[in-house]
Amino acid sequence: MNSFFSTLQPRIRKTGSTILLLTTAFIFQTGISNGQASRPNIIYICANDMGIMDAGYNGNRYYTPNLYRLCARGMVCSEAYAPAATDAPSRASMLTGQYTPRHGVYANANADQGRSSDRKLIPVESAEFRTLENTTIPTDLKRARYKTIHIGKWALSGTPEEHGFDVSIGDDESDGPVTEYFTPFKSGPLQQFNDRYEAGTHRADILADQVIKSLQIYREQPFYIHLSFYSVQEEITRVPKLWEKFDEEKVNVDYASMIEKMDQAVGGILDALDKLGLTDITMVVFTSDNGGIRATSSQAPFRSGKGAYFDGGIRVPLVIQWPDVIKKSFLCEYPINLIDLYPTFMEAARIPVAKDKTLDGVSLIPLMKKEEIPQRPLFWHYPVYEAGTDDQARDPQFLSRPGSAMRLGKWKLFENFEDGKLELYDLAADPSERMNFAAIHPGKTEAMHQQLKEWRESVNAPVPTELNPDYAPQE
Repeated sequence: MNSFFSTLQPRIRKTGSTILLLTTAFIFQTGISNGQASRPNIIYICANDMGIMDAGYNGNRYYTPNLYRLCARGMVCSEAYAPAATDAPSRASMLTGQYTPRHGVYANANADQGRSSDRKLIPVESAEFRTLENTTIPTDLKRARYKTIHIGKWALSGTPEEHGFDVSIGDDESDGPVTEYFTPFKSGPLQQFNDRYEAGTHRADILADQVIKSLQIYREQPFYIHLSFYSVQEEITRVPKLWEKFDEEKVNVDYASMIEKMDQAVGGILDALDKLGLTDITMVVFTSDNGGIRATSSQAPFRSGKGAYFDGGIRVPLVIQWPDVIKKSFLCEYPINLIDLYPTFMEAARIPVAKDKTLDGVSLIPLMKKEEIPQRPLFWHYPVYEAGTDDQARDPQFLSRPGSAMRLGKWKLFENFEDGKLELYDLAADPSERMNFAAIHPGKTEAMHQQLKEWRESVNAPVPTELNPDYAPQE
């Protein structure tokens, strides 16, 4: 991905969104007189199940000109990781700034997925998302008088208001449905908008328009907007007038149209920031909650996809624009985890972290200033079973079996709790994670395994050991 910046600038062009809604017609240029520059506004934009290779700047399969706009003015992170391979644990970790063992959310729903006869161990139970005694990004930002707004998919237990948001728009605990992308909606949290938008309006446009309305309402105070798209999760739904440009023999044209529609929605938000004079004092972050679904969109050269802890399941796009600090677009190749956003936002907002709050990430602001930060390991812990079919996973029954993983530099280590097997991959030489170097580099394998075990002990990570009496492996 190093080569993309050499060709980026000629491919950038000012591209407006096709969000043809009334809101933007009333946006006007305004000055900022409330001293916000010292505490930036923050807009966090999270795609749903969008893999690292689904961003247009990593190839030419998909059309994402507005992500190019962010790239041209920001920091593109080529080595960014989600905290988990599925929605709920990843989102819980991002909001708390902590690895999964600290909050206990390991799975979207049940931890014992798949047939009982295929599970050797009794998995650890996955907790509901509880933060009454554990602060979140919005609860801390509210201490600095930020207005905190959640828009879109929630995917966690409880409601956004229960976890620190002042305002919540377009979500409920049903988490969907995601089978409807155009008004009028027959069910789900976006039904409330059926009478507010004309028939055939895409849900991505509705969510973006609600962001624009929030910009207008709260522009006189610092704000944190947490936009979580339902796109591009299944059911894959064709967007009229966008799919025709793609070659059906090379790409899933319906999926490609969904990517472009979401990109257009991002463009509408960027246009609104420009027109309101908020761009220079607003940090905009674009990323995804986990890797892409490989059956829909290959993540090659990375292995597998959502649900697996190979890089195809946890590498995500990450672009950060903040003109007040990031003076020139550049490519950052330092390994990053989305848990790093919590300390980043706190430092940007000049909020000291509470003494009783443990953060596992580090602030990315030094990287934004092109300063170095020490190399550190990244960890993943998944003491559960994630069922699913993917011919690039370890077996046909599960995308993930209970285990842990860590990355340090170019090396990535897996430990499988069922059989104790260790796998060591050289991501620089083998990004597809096919060549297990554990036997070739026993010293490196043992050193990293020891570090992984010490980390698990430090965060009280539960390791399943109880055998499942129903286990009956197939011959």
